[in-house]
Amino acid sequence: MKQAARQAAFEARKQAFAAGQGQAAELLADYLATHSGKVLAGYMPMRTEIDPLPAMTAHQGPVCVPVIIAKAQPLRFREWSPGAEMVAGTFGAMIPAEGAWIEPEVLIVPLVGFDARGNRLGYGGGFYDRTLEGLRAKRPTLAIGFAFSAQQLNDLPLEPTDQPLDAIITENGLFPLSR
Repeated sequence: MKQAARQAAFEARKQAFAAGQGQAAELLADYLATHSGKVLAGYMPMRTEIDPLPAMTAHQGPVCVPVIIAKAQPLRFREWSPGAEMVAGTFGAMIPAEGAWIEPEVLIVPLVGFDARGNRLGYGGGFYDRTLEGLRAKRPTLAIGFAFSAQQLNDLPLEPTDQPLDAIITENGLFPLSR
């Protein structure tokens, strides 16, 4: 059931990507401004993912990006700044060639789909779910989904290990969650 939802969401994302993301990154940066000084994890956009780089660049505080260490393990995060030397990591995601390992307090989370309650459909590896569970066990951790509004799904198949998002930002602004 999740695979069918992923396929539908990937197609919607592809079409939305072709139309452009408008002011999405600026809206994300505005939302993140209240978290100035906190360690922010972003991501290097791949394929048709919405691009958070302008918001990451605007953040007033340390910024890091995820690094896949191994299958079925939580992500680790390496410090990033604009112009950092990048190399291809697992699954082709670009990661800093070097830099300190840091733990984020606020995460911009890529996704395939989301629902009105703040649930996220990812790529199927469980990396963000494991990571958020571990970070949230240590301290309050904010997970912000960043997506095109077209990626909203009505019936998202959930599992007990799925970690909810605290907020979702789209090209239309802050998505109102109904919890």
